Amino acid sequence: MATTTSITTTYSGEFAGEYISAALLSGSTIDNGGITVKPNVKFKETLKKVSTNDIVKDATCDFDPTSTITLTEKVLQPEFQQVNLQLCKKDFISDWEAISMGYSAHHDLPSSFSDFLIGHVAGKVAQRTENSIWTGDTSTNGQFNGLSTLVAADADLPSGQEIAGATVTSANVIAQMGSIVDAIPSALYGSEDLNIYVSQNIARAYVRALGGFGSSGLGAAGTNAMGTQWWNNGSLTFDGVKIFVANGLADNTAIAAEKSNLFFGTGLLADHNEVKVLDMSDLDGSDNVRVVMRFTAGVQYGVVEDIVTYGITNSAN
Repeated sequence: MATTTSITTTYSGEFAGEYISAALLSGSTIDNGGITVKPNVKFKETLKKVSTNDIVKDATCDFDPTSTITLTEKVLQPEFQQVNLQLCKKDFISDWEAISMGYSAHHDLPSSFSDFLIGHVAGKVAQRTENSIWTGDTSTNGQFNGLSTLVAADADLPSGQEIAGATVTSANVIAQMGSIVDAIPSALYGSEDLNIYVSQNIARAYVRALGGFGSSGLGAAGTNAMGTQWWNNGSLTFDGVKIFVANGLADNTAIAAEKSNLFFGTGLLADHNEVKVLDMSDLDGSDNVRVVMRFTAGVQYGVVEDIVTYGITNSAN
């Protein structure tokens, strides 16, 4: 059974424009380097965690192995996922690009639509992957367990690093983000790859607060005395910690962690960019075109004790 194709345009000569899709949520976490990418994971990869007690002791003349070393592990296991679409070429005969399909009854899918479809499918996969990285749940078809889902089920998350969330606005965002920084373990604060991963609404509230005109004590002039025009999509920090806008995070949620503690695993990175368009006419005599994409994806963190969550309820505690 073919994927339902609805064509509501009116044929009025040769097509002179371009197909335009709605803006897609970019896969910003991967594209902007917000997570450690581990390619070539065929099935699963074990992430080793090493912890020690106070290893420095008073010196003696003898070898005295009094310290302890604890080895634990996390498993990164990407999920197998796919895109399967089927279109009937006959559905495009009455559309704007009928002439580009050729005059024969053995017609082809319009080339420009084929190009558009490849880009559109790849973009939709990037959007779905971005959402799954942060909030995915394997109970939903086409998703893998995201970082929020995994950490919410981890009983080892220290209770003092689980911050209750609120509806974040420009009036309270300074205090709310301050509560995140205050909960960051002292051993992490100042780490070069430490980020506060925030949802889009928290980032917008923070940008607006720094523009002034609010009750956060910044005054009407705002950053650089530019008011709400101060920001031009540059980098953001809070109390010396870099802010990473994670498009896949749910509103009013955030995670503070080192990039080196967060992992995205997949088989071949190229699989995420390979969309196959298969004309079935020479194979089964049908008038169908199939769109196929197969890939693997999954996330994991290494040390939950080095993570602070905001607005993410930990069901294990």
